[in-house]
Amino acid sequence: MTSHYHLTSSSVLAPLLIRLRVLHSKMEELLAFGTPSHTPEDIQLMVETGLEAYRFSISWPRLIPNGRGAVNPKGLKYYNNLINELIRHGGHIHIFFFINIVILFGIQPHATLVHYDLPQALEDEYGGCLSPKFVKDFMAYAEVCFREFGDRVLYWTTFNEVNVFVLGGYDVGITPPNRCSFPFGINCSKGNSSSEPYIVAHNILLAHASAANLYKNKYQGRQRGFIGINVFAYWYIPSTNATEDLIATQRANDFYIGWIINPLVFGDYPKIVKKNAGSRIPEFTKVESKLVKGSFDFLGVNHYNTLYIKDKPSSLKINNRDFNADMAVDIIPVSNDTPPDEFPITPSGLLGVLEYFKQFYGNPPIYIHENGQQTQRNSTLHDSARVKYLHGFIGSLLDAVRNGSNARGYFTWSFLDVYELLGGYGSCFGLYYVDLDDKDLKRYPKLSAHWYSNFLKGRSSIEVENISALSHQSHFSQ
Repeated sequence: MTSHYHLTSSSVLAPLLIRLRVLHSKMEELLAFGTPSHTPEDIQLMVETGLEAYRFSISWPRLIPNGRGAVNPKGLKYYNNLINELIRHGGHIHIFFFINIVILFGIQPHATLVHYDLPQALEDEYGGCLSPKFVKDFMAYAEVCFREFGDRVLYWTTFNEVNVFVLGGYDVGITPPNRCSFPFGINCSKGNSSSEPYIVAHNILLAHASAANLYKNKYQGRQRGFIGINVFAYWYIPSTNATEDLIATQRANDFYIGWIINPLVFGDYPKIVKKNAGSRIPEFTKVESKLVKGSFDFLGVNHYNTLYIKDKPSSLKINNRDFNADMAVDIIPVSNDTPPDEFPITPSGLLGVLEYFKQFYGNPPIYIHENGQQTQRNSTLHDSARVKYLHGFIGSLLDAVRNGSNARGYFTWSFLDVYELLGGYGSCFGLYYVDLDDKDLKRYPKLSAHWYSNFLKGRSSIEVENISALSHQSHFSQ
């Protein structure tokens, strides 16, 4: 993956394709992380690093292989063991006081219900997220999770980065279920890039809202947890000070962020999205609008980089349009001396995103669910670029909080090097290197692991050059 990666001639598609090159598959399902034999070892590593919370995803087909009906006892045992290990072995004890309830947590579990993998059985039966039937089945799956794990999991995210999941799977077609249509997608054999992304996003919003409503009415009172949803957010900057580029930048935000967040905050899609998409985007009924509006306790945000926006009105003259053409912008990557396999370090983007949510959406509680630097695998344990990235972005998070942002927490992507959904093992984001050639998959801390641990333990003033020697040491406890 490079920061200028193109699979089509469209510069509008490029940033999405860049992002999709580094999308991750589920941590706990991969050879590189979270296999049952490594769970205690990895959680102990979290303790030594100083983590207070761990974000993981639950695999619907692992828990309920047919999408509905019988629960897989092995899947249930797997997640119970993971959650129990987090709580038992956490180095920090968080005490929550409620009426007649005291809950003790070690490493605090944050669970995501859908992270790209959906039951193939439902896809085969009725088209998965394309069908309104999906809402009922997702709500039933969510209830299994609330019932079985909710006594220990207080933070629930229904869907991970809805906007990217929808565009990757139903517009350009390079992530499951790989649906798209010419000329927008790649190797399209089924799908409709013009309409399906809007339909799927609509059904996902209704599924989220239905599950959130169930949780709030049936489980939240006694479990005292919180439920939200996650979106991916670039920070967009006008490429010039021209009025049309300023307007285009707001339009890009309305499409990329507002498409998902506006219904959750205001009960409907942004006006410009409805105008440009026309009859291709479904309408919320009054009942649906009321259900979706306010159906979250927090929002999760994944953010990595900043992009420039230039107005492109010509795309609206095309009759057969997809989401990107409806947005009517050219998206231009930041160009500097950053190596092609790394993200430019633009910390002000995170400050901008958090300020945007504060100004436009009433400053909701936000968790940064993903933020991190990509490098080539096997490049070096001395990942100073990742340290500089984390240092800059965490600093911007602090600035945002000082400016009044309601940001509540931060998760870096990722704790260990894992299998990336499209990048495979070729690229990595981890604080810890995993030796795939070692039969025990031994973990080695990178420079960034030492820096992050020092930061979490209150020694944030230690700079890269002062801890560089640590990158040559092995495991913390050795």
